[in-house]
Amino acid sequence: MPLTPQRTIDDLKELRGLTGDEQGAQRVAFTDTWLKARAFLREKLGALPVTQHMDAAGNWWATLPGASDRVLVIGGHLDSVPNGGWLDGCLNVLAGVEVLRRVNEQYAGKPPVTIKLVDWADEEGARFGRSLYGSSAAGGNIDITEMQKLKDRDGVSLEDALKHVGVTLSDAPQARSELENAAAYLELHIEQGPVLEGLGLPLGAVLGTVGVERHTVTFHGQAAHSGSTPMNVRKDAFRAAGQLSQEIYTIAERHSGVCTIGSCKTLPGIVTSVVETCEITLDQRHLDAGKLAAMWQDAQDAARKFADEGGCTVTFGDLWHIEPIPFHPELIDAAEASVREVSGTAHRLPSGPLHDAAEVARSGVPTVMLFVQSLRGISHNRIEDTLEEHLALSVQALDRLTDRTIAWMQAQPGA
Repeated sequence: MPLTPQRTIDDLKELRGLTGDEQGAQRVAFTDTWLKARAFLREKLGALPVTQHMDAAGNWWATLPGASDRVLVIGGHLDSVPNGGWLDGCLNVLAGVEVLRRVNEQYAGKPPVTIKLVDWADEEGARFGRSLYGSSAAGGNIDITEMQKLKDRDGVSLEDALKHVGVTLSDAPQARSELENAAAYLELHIEQGPVLEGLGLPLGAVLGTVGVERHTVTFHGQAAHSGSTPMNVRKDAFRAAGQLSQEIYTIAERHSGVCTIGSCKTLPGIVTSVVETCEITLDQRHLDAGKLAAMWQDAQDAARKFADEGGCTVTFGDLWHIEPIPFHPELIDAAEASVREVSGTAHRLPSGPLHDAAEVARSGVPTVMLFVQSLRGISHNRIEDTLEEHLALSVQALDRLTDRTIAWMQAQPGA
């Protein structure tokens, strides 16, 4: 049974028909549609000599035992955002199924190392606002007390949603045992951005996931009548925020990162008053920890400058932070070689979005990702798409990377 990338494309289309509608994919974690996707995966894996089980956090594992108990993990996620795309997450899993088919045939059911395919539970965080739930549980980075507080928009708690699929939230940290013998982790994903399309390239090797700083920046001015207050004496909090919104582009360019103001709240929030308080949210991302810190410092300095110039003050609040997570340099080399082998050229790029691979890498497992081009750079949208010839190349690249990684694992001390 040689590698057949078209089979992955056919599986993806079948899953789209099973779990999507005219608005897009509806595989939101822990819903009945998500369970239907899981059943579909179990069926596809049923033709292989693998054992399947759900771990304590709700992740689904298929294991092909090898001559060594050292484990190569191939991962992805079937869950989607509401009205999502047909490829986000599930390409990773179904391409992994095809690689398992080929490896099983080549080695007559006994590869040199054990291979596990995992469908991580709730990568998206779309329902409860906490992304990377399943992989963070397996990676040992989960706070049960905080997770017990999470509820969806209908008031259903994460704890109850997990009970619906047979999982007890307090047991989730036990999933850590799944990575005990993991020697490498591979993940294929659509890029979800425009870089590869802009370069005219089908595939890329991923350097790592960027660090993220998320903060609130609140300017404090003075409310005043919008008709009787001259412009030159106003203490307009919105004006200072607007000046910062322009400056973040300069900051991003200076450090080759990205900065985004995603929300803005004003008080008193009426048309007849100068803005007294303006709170904005700032998201900054970079693969280099030093440059990420410098971007946040530059933003604070600029905010203080604009506040002072406008007769206002400014305060800062923390929302969330994650450090940059670089992938394994030798596996990046292997990923680049695999991309070059199937497409004739290669490009290295960081991942702006977070992925389960970040949590696995944080746990100490050597990790790398492959990206395949996204048309128009669009994801989390029903128009998300990738050319079928590029999907086929991505399955081939993951397969070549699997072989290279097995060889790399065998060459490690103690293998």
